[in-house]
Amino acid sequence: MTVPARRLALGLGALALAVSACAPAATVEFQTVVPSEESRATISALPSGAKRVDPAQRITVTATDGQLSQVTVMGPKGPLNGQLSADGSTWTANRASLAFGSTYTVEATAIDPRGVPTTQTEAFRTVEPKAFFEAAVQPSDGTTVGIGMPITLTFDHAIKNKEEVEQALVVYTPTPIEGAWSWTGDTVVRFRPKKYWPGDIDVSVAMNLKGIKAAKGIFGDKNGLSTFHVGPAMVIKVDAATHQAKVIQNGEKVRTIPVTTGKPGFETRSGNLIIISKEPTRIMDAATGGTDPSDPEYYRLEVQYAMRITYSGEFLHAAPWSVGSQGYANVSHGCIGMSTSNAQWLFGEAKIGDPVEITGTSVPQNLGNGVTVWTSTWDEWLADSATGAVMTQTPATVADPSESPEGTTGAPATDPVPAVTGDAPAVQQASYGR
Repeated sequence: MTVPARRLALGLGALALAVSACAPAATVEFQTVVPSEESRATISALPSGAKRVDPAQRITVTATDGQLSQVTVMGPKGPLNGQLSADGSTWTANRASLAFGSTYTVEATAIDPRGVPTTQTEAFRTVEPKAFFEAAVQPSDGTTVGIGMPITLTFDHAIKNKEEVEQALVVYTPTPIEGAWSWTGDTVVRFRPKKYWPGDIDVSVAMNLKGIKAAKGIFGDKNGLSTFHVGPAMVIKVDAATHQAKVIQNGEKVRTIPVTTGKPGFETRSGNLIIISKEPTRIMDAATGGTDPSDPEYYRLEVQYAMRITYSGEFLHAAPWSVGSQGYANVSHGCIGMSTSNAQWLFGEAKIGDPVEITGTSVPQNLGNGVTVWTSTWDEWLADSATGAVMTQTPATVADPSESPEGTTGAPATDPVPAVTGDAPAVQQASYGR
């Protein structure tokens, strides 16, 4: 017995609606069904029925010479939602992240233009990693930093697939900014803009590491979103030759401070650094740098308003004992000394991450001695990037990539990233990837 074409088309509309609550019903004019004939439609599903499937893959089901009428994908936590294309030929899962070490079953039905159906069932299993990797991120979520602070991710496993990891990291700013990721070995990657961050903006980094393969058998299994605030623009320009430090805020010079820098044999290094810590008081002991207590150059004293710029021990700080030389001569052991009143003012204005640009000495800054991302040229920075220069994305597209349960659909946020405040801690707390 034949079925009228109109009645069958209505039935297929109901089936198409069952594919996804969000997918429009696909419609087509069908010929009279001939049940004894084999359907001309074919169905293909990706991933196919293989073992050790990458969990970062998105499941898709495609019909050729026909339309999909029903798609069911069952995972370890139940069915996965998806979207049917307008022409009914393709179904795509909403989520691109699958569970590790799990079996997924895809059952799909397609109908050819004559109304003859065909059903196909496919199963595959995702890879079970040997280990998971994590990433600690700086600046910490919710902190406020200076315009020179890079984004730093430190991984607990060596990253071999650097390009894939970089592509999983997305930086958001209010307007697009050119920047790039750059690697220091296999466990640390940093992002800096081509120029300093603009002042008074929010910056977010989405770490879409779930399912990302870092190396053989090592995967990320957690996503994360971290947001920090860049405070007002401030740059400290120190000229050791003129013994002056100019403080620039939002493009305007607000103070010139007489300073003294390193004397011969203890020259302050020239380069572009950032403030990496602030301490109201600090004991400075020359023995930590290898000076014997019997050496005439040995010292041990308490200083106020110490702002560290190198790991080896260079600071900006109050030096009341050398006020007579400040603005006229370099007499320190490498630090940048100033009067107590100037140091107190600068300590109150400066933020961790504010740039300190030092010129006028013959000793260049050694890379890695402090946060020296700005001592490298842009071309040198790009040389250690796997993906090259990129543009940041805008807050309108920010979405927390943290994993949502299977069977649910996450939607990108449309609100701007909320403002955050607070001082940047010396130790990072958050970690992502696992």
